[in-house]
Amino acid sequence: MTAPADDQGAVRLSRNGSVAHLIFDRPQARNAMTWAMYDGLAAACDGIMDDPSVRVAVFRGAGGKAFVAGTDIAQFLEFKSGDDGLAYEDKVETYIARVERLPMPTLCVVEGWAVGGGMAIANACDFRIATAGARFGVPIARTLGNCLSAQNLRALTETLGMPMVKRMLMLAEMPEAEELLAHGYLLGVAEAEGIDALQDEIVDKLLGHAPVTMRVTKEALRRLGTDLTPDDRDLIHAAYGSRDFRHGVESFVAKKKAEWKGE
Repeated sequence: MTAPADDQGAVRLSRNGSVAHLIFDRPQARNAMTWAMYDGLAAACDGIMDDPSVRVAVFRGAGGKAFVAGTDIAQFLEFKSGDDGLAYEDKVETYIARVERLPMPTLCVVEGWAVGGGMAIANACDFRIATAGARFGVPIARTLGNCLSAQNLRALTETLGMPMVKRMLMLAEMPEAEELLAHGYLLGVAEAEGIDALQDEIVDKLLGHAPVTMRVTKEALRRLGTDLTPDDRDLIHAAYGSRDFRHGVESFVAKKKAEWKGE
């Protein structure tokens, strides 16, 4: 049993200048992810992965009521054994890795809910903002009775810390945005009518910073997630060998504003 053909939803990619927008579009189901949407997420990420014209990527759910309310539960009715669970978790990890590996800064805008797979996608972004009262969590201990992969748990504990992850997974708590703002997980919280302005403020700030610096920093941090002493010589070489570095030094000395090219 799967969602009807006309209810598969989509992940829509659009560009506005140097900003890419990835929209999870299935508002009638709080943007719960179908297999088609997971494939669409991978395709959208692949579409901007090597595009140097994209300086920032924004992830957001359609409809204003939810970011992503997890994976469509009806799809789990097709599972017959633990092997299906292994295949599912492996697949989800590849989709989340696509988001994590994007070279440009990523901003997740959460309105309403970020649950399960939606929480994982939001967590894979560099920055998160939310509307007041938005809820975050993975309440599978009281809903589905499944689990997350250790890789997924590692990513959550890196950003949230072990105590908060235990609250979300074992107590099945769904903290509100205000608590996660104080926790440092969110960059900002705004009322619904102010979330667009907060998004634009952060995007504009990121657009004003050196793309090469942010790109190599993201990759170095990603490598540190699995190796405490990663080889970073290629990243250092890329930054110091860039046109932007030479331009930045010259601009700083001349007391002029740098015009970054990402080269």
